[in-house]
Amino acid sequence: MQTAPDPAVPEVPEVPEVPGVAVPGSRAGRGNAKGRATRDQILEAAMRLFGEMGYHSASLREIAARVGISHPGLLHHFPTKEALLAAVLQRRDEVDDVALQADLDAGVDFFDALVDVVRRNAARPGIVELYATLSAEASSPEHPAHAYFRARYRKTLRVLEEQLEHRRVAGSLRRDVRPRTVARAVTALMDGLQVQWLLERGEDDQVDMAAVLEEALGLVLMPPSATGDGPPES
Repeated sequence: MQTAPDPAVPEVPEVPEVPGVAVPGSRAGRGNAKGRATRDQILEAAMRLFGEMGYHSASLREIAARVGISHPGLLHHFPTKEALLAAVLQRRDEVDDVALQADLDAGVDFFDALVDVVRRNAARPGIVELYATLSAEASSPEHPAHAYFRARYRKTLRVLEEQLEHRRVAGSLRRDVRPRTVARAVTALMDGLQVQWLLERGEDDQVDMAAVLEEALGLVLMPPSATGDGPPES
């Protein structure tokens, strides 16, 4: 996919916290190596179980059993289920955001880097399942991650709209599309592709999320020379 050079490489949005829940991430840097390893195992087990069953159906006792520790042992690392959820969401964001920022720092075009995020996620079904399950659950205002997902969507839309506006100014965005509308469409496309991908898991013709996203972006992005007479007048 060819796009115009990015005039302003954005920083990856700051990970929004779950309001009212203190993420015990500061503990990760303290304690011995065994304690940190146990904490990582808890996060991986919780990520899988939340993705399989949803937040409400998953239990701390089941997560502890999967790790091979006692329920009180799990509570030593994460005193509440809400705190564990917050740490799981933080871990999920770190996986994507660190890789995205590394691509941007290396000079990769923003939208190419976005496609790469989707391509990497296709190799980690647990990440896709977690996000698809929790984002649907969190549509309820009573869900502990409701505010988190609202904040994440706002930031995602803002960054996409800013990047699309850069393309518009550079003359590498189709004249008949609006950045805000395309930002919402791209966000909806990525979420919808995840659901299709999960439903088709294991099938020979399983959807290629990265390829579909790349082709869809190609419908609205173009190199400056394709616009004929340069950037649109302001």
